Amino acid sequence: MAESPRLAPFTVSLPGREDAVRGGLTKTMARLCDLKLSKDDAGTVELVLAEALNNIIEHALSASIIQTRITIHGDTSTQGLELTIIDHGVPMPKGVAPIGLQPDIDVPVQDLPEGGFGWFMIHTLATKVHYARVKQENHLTILLPVGI
Repeated sequence: MAESPRLAPFTVSLPGREDAVRGGLTKTMARLCDLKLSKDDAGTVELVLAEALNNIIEHALSASIIQTRITIHGDTSTQGLELTIIDHGVPMPKGVAPIGLQPDIDVPVQDLPEGGFGWFMIHTLATKVHYARVKQENHLTILLPVGI
């Protein structure tokens, strides 16, 4: 059996602004080319990363008045792709990432929740989601079972 492609560890940095998310996603996905991910696996990575980055912009950095950056560290193992996203925003409430419960969608269309799907999706697609506050930084590590 052929060994799965490996990837040299990499780092992508982007400004901590909403208009920089697309560029950060593009740079990260370009770094993953050597993994030869299936279209579905690439879509999973991009979806999870986009959700995490948008949450950082919307929640952790929303009150920031200083220019800041978001850093994405990527590495592969026999378990998949591990992404660690670091930002200098406010910490997660109670120091933990949301557990991502499935929102109730068995309601009339006008009563569907506007948010709450992101963390559910991240937890559903990842095999590991870990958050830690390290000094003045948020570290969110997500392990995705892709490319294995």
